[in-house]
Amino acid sequence: MADQGCGKNKMAIKFFSPLRGRPVIFGEVLFDCFPDGEAVLGGAPFNVAWHLQGFKNSPLMISSVGNDAHGDKVYATMQAWGMDVSGVQASDKYPTGQVVVHLQDGQPSYDIVTGQAYDHIAEQAALVAMEGQQIALLYHGSLALRDKESRATFDALLALNNGKPTPPIFLDLNLRDPWWEMSLVEKILRRATWVKLNDEELCEVTQHPLTDGDSLQTYAKELFERYELERLIVTRGAQGAFVISKEGVVEGRPVPVENIMDTVGAGDAFSAVTIAGISQGWSIQYTLDRALAFASAICEQRGATAQSPDLYR
Repeated sequence: MADQGCGKNKMAIKFFSPLRGRPVIFGEVLFDCFPDGEAVLGGAPFNVAWHLQGFKNSPLMISSVGNDAHGDKVYATMQAWGMDVSGVQASDKYPTGQVVVHLQDGQPSYDIVTGQAYDHIAEQAALVAMEGQQIALLYHGSLALRDKESRATFDALLALNNGKPTPPIFLDLNLRDPWWEMSLVEKILRRATWVKLNDEELCEVTQHPLTDGDSLQTYAKELFERYELERLIVTRGAQGAFVISKEGVVEGRPVPVENIMDTVGAGDAFSAVTIAGISQGWSIQYTLDRALAFASAICEQRGATAQSPDLYR
């Protein structure tokens, strides 16, 4: 595994000292609806929160579901997994989110339905859920900020940290056309501490031609420096991932997937392990290797989450 600019001390490079408090996960809870009629509970933030609970990190999920059968299933499933549901609101006006998943050669594309409950996460209820919490970090993507109501609620959460400085932000960009615009992306990049995105998103945001070559690291360094990030994490599918930091570049090789089912949620699995690594003060290389291994394991099952505690051990 290459480690440019880090020499023999790459295993000692830390994200930060271990963080105190709970990770707060903000954003969509929805059902991924597959071509065969199966509906799988998901949404990138929900998937991350689910995995973190599996790792015993006690996340606080801030979201909204409909007052409907799908919403009831969200609550029941979270409670059965031991998750805290105090931050999940029930809306009488908007339905629980849905996404229609199309699969071609195992690769997913998404038809994201509009006007969903997670677009309307209410500020006051979110603030109540956060009262008295020690916040380790705030995780979010870009999809849940497509509507002004959830966007305003997230801004309010940033101002709430019991009188302390704004908690660090883990941004998992997750660009979903047509539900993003560059002005929003620039805003959320400027306030992020750690950013994770895939190679296609990196080229899109930096406005460079799509490539899988060495120039990806050049693009990544450009983005890293422009927005003064602590870490920039770029995933590359079957080619692994790399991390940009002030200390240099750390690369991770992918773990082969023997029996692939689909790649839905692989990036979310990667993010969850990365957050666990940040929280516990793991080295970059160790975090990267563990994240890639867990993402590969998720690809061997249908959907983005696992019901068995054995996977998390």
